[in-house]
Amino acid sequence: MLILIYAFFLWPISGATQTSTAENHRLSDVKRIEGFWVRPDGGYILQLQIVKENGSLIAAYFNPRPIKVFQAEVRPKEGVISLFVELRDVNYPGSTYTLDYDPTADRLQGIYFQATSGQSFQIAFERMK
Repeated sequence: MLILIYAFFLWPISGATQTSTAENHRLSDVKRIEGFWVRPDGGYILQLQIVKENGSLIAAYFNPRPIKVFQAEVRPKEGVISLFVELRDVNYPGSTYTLDYDPTADRLQGIYFQATSGQSFQIAFERMK
């Protein structure tokens, strides 16, 4: 009877603790993208802060003036930290960044979709020191 009580009540708690530890580890990995990032090809600046467990974060974009960020989210995907940012402002009607974090080079790289022209470009952001 005691084994049954342990299995029913305590075993799920132990598993939940292990999951929480794994989730916290992933969150600390994802938080590595927090900070200021610059695109060397144009001086555009992406500020990322307060990454939350659900993948949401606060993002700001400057060219050189602020451009409204409509949506920003980050998620670990197959061992890679992926970032999606959507801009919605004058001359930025749904332009997006789809970026992956390269921890070896400490940079964000991926695709910028320019909504006004319908073109996509390979780009990279470097961490501002």
